[in-house]
Amino acid sequence: MSATDGLERARASIAAIRGREAGSEALNAFLSVADPDGLSIGNPQGVLAGVPLAVKDNLATLDLDTTCGSRVLEGYRSPFEATVITRARAAGAVVVGKTNMDEFAMGSSTENSAYGPTLNPHDRTRVPGGSSGGSAAAVAAGLVPMALGSDTGGSVRQPAALCGVVGIKPTYGRVSRYGLIAHGSSLDQIGPLAKDVEDVAILLTAIAGYDRRDSTSLNVPAPDYLAEMKRGDDLKGLKVGVPAEYFIEGLEAGVESTIRAAIGQLAGLGAEIVDISLPHTQYAIPVYYLISTAEASANLSRYDGVRYGLRRDGEDMWDTFRQTREAGFGPEVKRRIMLGTYALSAGYYDAYYLKAQQVRTLLRRDFEQVFEQVDVIVSPVSPTVAFEIGAKIDDPLQMYLMDVFTASLNLAGFCGISVPCGFSEGMPVGLQIIGPALGESAILRTAYRYEQATEWHQQKPAGL
Repeated sequence: MSATDGLERARASIAAIRGREAGSEALNAFLSVADPDGLSIGNPQGVLAGVPLAVKDNLATLDLDTTCGSRVLEGYRSPFEATVITRARAAGAVVVGKTNMDEFAMGSSTENSAYGPTLNPHDRTRVPGGSSGGSAAAVAAGLVPMALGSDTGGSVRQPAALCGVVGIKPTYGRVSRYGLIAHGSSLDQIGPLAKDVEDVAILLTAIAGYDRRDSTSLNVPAPDYLAEMKRGDDLKGLKVGVPAEYFIEGLEAGVESTIRAAIGQLAGLGAEIVDISLPHTQYAIPVYYLISTAEASANLSRYDGVRYGLRRDGEDMWDTFRQTREAGFGPEVKRRIMLGTYALSAGYYDAYYLKAQQVRTLLRRDFEQVFEQVDVIVSPVSPTVAFEIGAKIDDPLQMYLMDVFTASLNLAGFCGISVPCGFSEGMPVGLQIIGPALGESAILRTAYRYEQATEWHQQKPAGL
């Protein structure tokens, strides 16, 4: 593709975004949109040459504000750029906008954004999932072919499932976190979203790899995931584990039947289905919310009105801190800071945070032992389809339980992908395929073979 053709493609995407977001069918998927006259293609010969790319608003960019969906960073322009953005540009991608998100990636619905909720393209009365809901909605609506999100407890996979697109959480350290504004530092991982598995593999290949600026980055060469994904014609010999603990009370009947049908299709493609157990799964949600809130409490202490971002002047230094954080943070962020600070406080650290880290080790060992028996694990992504806006916002516990099938993977540090596998109540359902550390090739290949045998990824929201 020539540079001129690539720029025209990106400008057409920007025009579509502005047209959709200004009309009666607005999704509120974007918080900022690039200037079409200021676009450039870093590499016209790159694998992503001219591809419009949407970016979650917790990834630092030089040319667009980075707000994390929060008033405390309203109007903030980063002096540096995230490694994933630099690498995507080097592959020829054109960043066309920053997408809406739950404030500081804290949420499962993109209702916690200070700039209003994003709507699901399949049904605008429902949430798109979160916290990468803006990225998932933008891809599902056809506004961009690819997007980047971040996944702390399921925040790429869950919105991908609820919006009917593909989203992958790579192994912790497989993709650089440099330039990702931290929520939970030991949990966060950047991941691609796209309409199909092939595009996700292409984007992952472009952004994966070691980065010396990220101390948690794995110094292991990244393969060509597209080539790895297309090896073989079927799934013969692949052992697929199905954990009993992921089919529990609270899983909607329509979601379960859809997932069971997808497992049957994997068997029809030659995979061997193996019943497995992950016995410590029941502890994943309390462990996740202890560790993530503790890390968030520490990470968000830097927003004090002194160095950057919002400032509210008070009578003294401490009053300035108090007023700035009161005005800048929303209710969910304040709730998690309080929970995390409590868990780290003197007298409670050993009882809560340290104990959670010990159970986290047990969760990881569960996966390691199972991966001695099977190649991949399959499960639902979410216990329900997309729910109505406002249905859970006043019930934090119900909202937190939306991560029940995804959070374990972040605690273990392994990789997982959500691929469309059907509909329930007229809304998309996602199949989660989980792999061991650096097992991206296996889960991509499994997802691709399943996708090629079905048509779910071709289903578009009504009117598109």
